[in-house]
Amino acid sequence: MAAIALFLSVVTWWIFIPPSHDRNWRSEVAVLPKVSIGPDHVRITGVRNFDYRSRNDFTVHYEEREVQLSHLTGLDFYVSYWSEGPVAHTFVSFTFDNAPPLCISIETRPEVGEGFDQLASLFKQFELIYVVGEEHDLVGVRANHRHERVYLYRLNTSADDARRLLLVYLARINELADRPEWYHLLTNSCTINIIRYANAAGREGRFDVRHLLNGLIDSYLYHLGRVDTTLSYEELRRRSLINDAAKAADDAKDFSERIRAALPTAFR
Repeated sequence: MAAIALFLSVVTWWIFIPPSHDRNWRSEVAVLPKVSIGPDHVRITGVRNFDYRSRNDFTVHYEEREVQLSHLTGLDFYVSYWSEGPVAHTFVSFTFDNAPPLCISIETRPEVGEGFDQLASLFKQFELIYVVGEEHDLVGVRANHRHERVYLYRLNTSADDARRLLLVYLARINELADRPEWYHLLTNSCTINIIRYANAAGREGRFDVRHLLNGLIDSYLYHLGRVDTTLSYEELRRRSLINDAAKAADDAKDFSERIRAALPTAFR
């Protein structure tokens, strides 16, 4: 009986461990973005725009950005692999006709000295953060300095659908700034939340195992017709790998245009 009571006490203690915004965060996740939303203009503070010399050598720079909802044109989808397989990191960029893309990545918030661990992420090891940044930072660091394989897919998404999804993201960014949350690999992570927010923005569809095995998510998008299906899936995937283009663009001011230059174009 004493052992059962001790076990229940430990479980209760663990359940009620609160997440926090007050830790010794790594520089890459030290600043939570915040959003001010008007009828058309959106102002975002804490936008990451680092200059990288290597994955661990960079100049920290956070800035403020303003975008207009009326100029939002669509949505692009990234899949980035530490190693090719069924698990990857996914994130999105909202595209505009008068401004660079706005990149948003749902990630863990590690402290100094910590690195991501999939098993640990199931047990309240990491808080959650929505990193908002410029593509030459969020995409460039993965492709050029972490040497991940990065695929970029242009989605068949209308401007109205993209706008609804962006507003869901922005509301969640402010909620997280007000109240910290735990990252959880299966319930509060990158692809799971992208699907959840797409549902909130009007998506209709059932759960698919590739929402969890997100290294396969591009095949899911292809078979739903959300990407260019005039090519075979294999050819689309080959042409969507942007590592060479990202390396050539490096810190160029037109980084976003250059990584898209040879991509298949999606009908919107």
